[in-house]
Amino acid sequence: MSGPLRLVPDEAGSEHTVQLRTLPLKRRRPAAPESEPEESLYLSADPLDELAERLRDVCADAVHPYEIAAFLESDGLSDEQAALLYGRPDAFTVAEELFEKVQRRYPGPSSEFANPWRADPWRCVVRGLVFALPGLGYLLGASLFATTRTRFGLPSGMLALSVATLVSWGFNQALAHRAYRWLGRLRRREAAVCLAVGAPVGALVAAASAYVVGGPLGALGFAAGQSCYLGAATVLLVLGREKFLLLSLAPASVGAGVVLAVDVPQLVRTVVLLASVALAVGLAVRELLVCVRGGERDSVELRLPVRQEVPHLLFGLACGALTLIAGLGGTIHQAVQSGGHPAQATSTTPTGPAMIALTLSLGLAEWLLFRYRALAVAALRTSHTSGQFSRRTGAILLGCLFIYLTTVAALDAAATVLWPGAPALGVPQLGAMLLLGGSLWLALLLNAFGFSWSTALVCLAAAVAESAGLLAGADPIVLQLIGCGAAAVVLTALAGPALGRTTQHR
Repeated sequence: MSGPLRLVPDEAGSEHTVQLRTLPLKRRRPAAPESEPEESLYLSADPLDELAERLRDVCADAVHPYEIAAFLESDGLSDEQAALLYGRPDAFTVAEELFEKVQRRYPGPSSEFANPWRADPWRCVVRGLVFALPGLGYLLGASLFATTRTRFGLPSGMLALSVATLVSWGFNQALAHRAYRWLGRLRRREAAVCLAVGAPVGALVAAASAYVVGGPLGALGFAAGQSCYLGAATVLLVLGREKFLLLSLAPASVGAGVVLAVDVPQLVRTVVLLASVALAVGLAVRELLVCVRGGERDSVELRLPVRQEVPHLLFGLACGALTLIAGLGGTIHQAVQSGGHPAQATSTTPTGPAMIALTLSLGLAEWLLFRYRALAVAALRTSHTSGQFSRRTGAILLGCLFIYLTTVAALDAAATVLWPGAPALGVPQLGAMLLLGGSLWLALLLNAFGFSWSTALVCLAAAVAESAGLLAGADPIVLQLIGCGAAAVVLTALAGPALGRTTQHR
């Protein structure tokens, strides 16, 4: 084993700026003591004592003699030198005795340690707002859907909007993952090109799917505008421009507040919606142009296989389906029970506040993902055994999940109070919402560690099962309790052992 010799400043004199850092040589007895005091002629009974004193810091921090042996060999100590200078047969014997001589002093957590997973809490708050505020657009565009006409038992246009939403979520999830892969390779220009091509394609496919399903012209226009906004939002979020996206939502937010206070003509509402969409698209185009023109083309050509985006496409579709069932499950259930005809009576369901709570909590969910990884890295540095590390990461996982679910419940309670005429969630409804939130958070956590296929298949199985049961006429709350509950159990069983391995956090 060999390695470079270290260069350190010469403390003996100023005439030499650097000298080779080598192991201390055995002292030679001077020819004549002359005026030197007797203390300077003292020789250690064991020459290894002086080496132990010299390498005290290295030996104290070592967890195995091999670490010391590696250091000795990197400094050029051979077996012959170990026998000649220290009377030991080889360097490994020297390392073992040094390990026994010096007391262990393992370093604790350092305040100077830069954890790579520290997240800005204010940025997560902004991201939570940009996830929740688009819901105000539905308040402005509600009259675009003909509630007096039905299609498959649903208000006309709702099915087209739901299909467009599913397509947008799935496509943009895969697009964002592909762009993040480029950013992970420090190729911002390629990421911008990927978004510039993929975002318009995704918006076009989503709008076309809504047109194929059919509905009122106003509803189809709303679905097309939503598809354009989601594509622009994907661009701005991936490129780290959350504040630009928040700015683009200002017209819709202000307009929704005015609509709640006074009656506003639909033409004005449409103009406000178009203003938000145009602002989001314009800011996204501006950011893409800055990235493409400002970045230099890398000389090394690199291709990323498209097949790696398939699980993220399926995961986006599954998350969209589970969320839509939670929000529209009651309406779809009534449509199925009425045989595709308009329902005579529509019961008030508390899904509005629940959806607001889930969307607002996405910022906290993202912050908790970073927090989990930061605490896991800290546990990796302080744990002495693999079992201790597994127990600590398990406790961290349960703690983060508890904080998230508690916050979702608190947000739902607050939204229910502020929502006019909204009934409070019952125990089954609250349990279904918490199971959905917990499943999605665990799935996002596992996705962050590379378990994309596992999470996609688990969530997709739950979505397919709930959809089939809902079309068969089963109660949507019972379906969510079973489907999301099973998904939460499976994901927890996957996350515990998988994230308890030290190799996942290096």
